[in-house]
Amino acid sequence: MVLSNSQTSPTWKHTASSLVAHGFLFVSGVSLVWALLSFVYHPNPNFETFKTNPNLCYDPPQTTFYDDPHLSYDIERPMKDWDMKRREWFKHHPSFNAGLRNRILIVTGSQPSKCQNQVGDHLLLRLFKNKVDYSRLHGYDIFYNNALLHPKMTGFWAKYPLIRAAMLAHPEAEWIWWIDSDAMFTDMEFKIPLERYENHNLVVHGWKHLIYSKQSWTSVNAGVFLMRNCQWSMDFMQAWASMGPQTQNYDKWGRIQKSTFKDKMFPQSDDQSALIYLLLNKNERAKWEDKIYVESEYSLSGYWLGIVDDLTNERGAELMMGDCRGAVGSWRRPFVTHFTGCEPCSGDHNPMYTWEACWKGMLKALNFADNQVLSTFGFVHPDLLNSSWVSRRA
Repeated sequence: MVLSNSQTSPTWKHTASSLVAHGFLFVSGVSLVWALLSFVYHPNPNFETFKTNPNLCYDPPQTTFYDDPHLSYDIERPMKDWDMKRREWFKHHPSFNAGLRNRILIVTGSQPSKCQNQVGDHLLLRLFKNKVDYSRLHGYDIFYNNALLHPKMTGFWAKYPLIRAAMLAHPEAEWIWWIDSDAMFTDMEFKIPLERYENHNLVVHGWKHLIYSKQSWTSVNAGVFLMRNCQWSMDFMQAWASMGPQTQNYDKWGRIQKSTFKDKMFPQSDDQSALIYLLLNKNERAKWEDKIYVESEYSLSGYWLGIVDDLTNERGAELMMGDCRGAVGSWRRPFVTHFTGCEPCSGDHNPMYTWEACWKGMLKALNFADNQVLSTFGFVHPDLLNSSWVSRRA
């Protein structure tokens, strides 16, 4: 069974972006984890990442874009000449040049207020721990936010002001990897095959035939994606966010999306429908399509309902077969499992699921992933539905 291709995307709410809990957005706070400083032993560590030692204290005498008094982190103010500004910044910070093409900043977050679901904050903590574990094992930085960066861009739209600000705040990062709070890594060893995306600037999980033949609003998942830190991305986010709630045309775009995507179940304009619209519209498609990679060969955002029943300790312990970089036909543990529709913070889950199914699925997936970390310390969770019980690894 190819686990990575088993998911479909039935959704009641926005399948990709569960950053929402009662009108608040999941984004932006203040927690930067430097993975290089917290590396722990792993059987197959990625030592390539640790060959470089950027000088974090060096402040060059030359001016950079940060010295421009007109610099703005606001998504509503277009950024110009970003590629040139980044090149100039690297010129004055040469210690960051080594390893640039593979440098990733993972960005995620949650709402600023406490969860209404009584176990919601506990689940968000464990979901964040999962992302920190993965980041540490692969030498990635991670940025966790819980504040709203634009007062009108709430819900699924809240991540875009953050991603744009992250690009400016971290010019050393080649890729910004957004991952929703309710998505988790379930293959802690798998590494994104960046060489596959050498000629692309946006990588999103989806299925091309559903985009172009079915025109389905679930043909891609906008809750987990990689975006290159470049001028193209700045421009694309302007086009993408032009359908958001901060614009005067928000209601109009909701009507256009609803008429375009017959399976869309709510009238508001959302970022996932906006992305697909840009791929379908003739004029927009010509500007953007060539730089967007629709990934379907591994589970960059795997639908949880098609995954959790197959997660067992036996599967977790199996050696990987085939190409560990995600070749077609190879078998791996599912890379990212996304609990779309479960809404762990609010508890306001999709009525097509029970909360018990969501709860047990998240426990199982979290402990499945945690075993891949704990095993290096000699312990495992023998029962994937019991987070408290650990035993010595056989």
